[in-house]
Amino acid sequence: MSNPSIAVARPSFFAVCAAGLLALAIAMGIGRFAFTPMLPLMIRAGSADVAAGGWLAAANYAGYLLGAITAARIPLTPQRIGLVSLLAIVVSTAAMGWTGSVAIWLVLRFVAGVASAWALVSTSVWCLGWLARLERPAGAGILYAGVGVGIALAGLYCWRAGAAGMEPDRLWLQLGALALAGLIAVAALMPRDAGAAHATVRESAATRPASSRAVPWSLVFCYGILGFGYILPATFLPVLARAVVDDPSVFGAAWPVFGAAAAASTLLAGAVLGHVSRRRVLAGSHVLMAVGCLLPVLHLSALTVLAAALLVGGTFMVATMAGMQEAKATAVGDPTRALGRMTAAFAIGQMAGPVLSSALSGRAQGFGGLFAALVIGAVALLASAVWLVREPSRT
Repeated sequence: MSNPSIAVARPSFFAVCAAGLLALAIAMGIGRFAFTPMLPLMIRAGSADVAAGGWLAAANYAGYLLGAITAARIPLTPQRIGLVSLLAIVVSTAAMGWTGSVAIWLVLRFVAGVASAWALVSTSVWCLGWLARLERPAGAGILYAGVGVGIALAGLYCWRAGAAGMEPDRLWLQLGALALAGLIAVAALMPRDAGAAHATVRESAATRPASSRAVPWSLVFCYGILGFGYILPATFLPVLARAVVDDPSVFGAAWPVFGAAAAASTLLAGAVLGHVSRRRVLAGSHVLMAVGCLLPVLHLSALTVLAAALLVGGTFMVATMAGMQEAKATAVGDPTRALGRMTAAFAIGQMAGPVLSSALSGRAQGFGGLFAALVIGAVALLASAVWLVREPSRT
């Protein structure tokens, strides 16, 4: 007999997926990665340079690390955490257009990073919980396609606005307005019952034994290398494209291509790679990503930048999902601690990439520092791929 205290009207599958997809699109497409297509426009306007861009990106990733560590400690329901974090992204994004102070920008990018991590974790909890209750777990592919959709749409908007000659400060304000519109849509679509889906997750976790075997640190390290390797092209591809053609209507296309490849990859990976071991999927993604890092270094042109966008954009989300799935399979019992270690390693790798690029840029002319960092990232990715292939895998 059902308990009437938890009987609630079930939301539609469309509403759950749409709310989750939009939340991740705002959190990742704007909160974390709108800065990528914005940076070449800011450099073009003279308000920032490549070195400052590296430090601003690192501040965002440092905030993401803190957000990933603290998300589980916030005494709010996942849905409320999600809405609060999206509001923080709206404010911190719009505020980038209110000042020209790099010091304040560092704080704002840090806040946006914290909020994007909170949004990612909380959205995953409530949305996956509802998908399980609706017996539609395959909807997770739609949910995580929101990352690529957000990157593509934000990049497309910045591309067209930059081609029209819009100033960066005004564009930051418009991105904040777009995030606000998305927040309103998420609030309207999000299931009203904040506890039912979350309770299902808690009850399921309570019935599992505590983890008796931790995820191998070597796998955690490889996942950190993934964060380090992908973040350099993910941050600087539009800047490299601008170096080839100083026309926003051309160089701005690199980031929408990156996002579109990421969105398509999450929808196709399950159908195409379902029978391939997760470690081989992760290793293959590392190899393709390494090639994407090296191409602009070997020959900087519009073609190599476009190819890098496709190679890195089309693999980083597939690698992310494969790595997390392998961690769940490796750990025994409740995988929460294992996934936390993987997420922290990924965030640390993301922080290290821009910091290394900025440090090397201070000692080299032009893109020498960035190219050196890209080569280091490619070598690390290839070494990680070799280890992943040689280690035993779980299908």
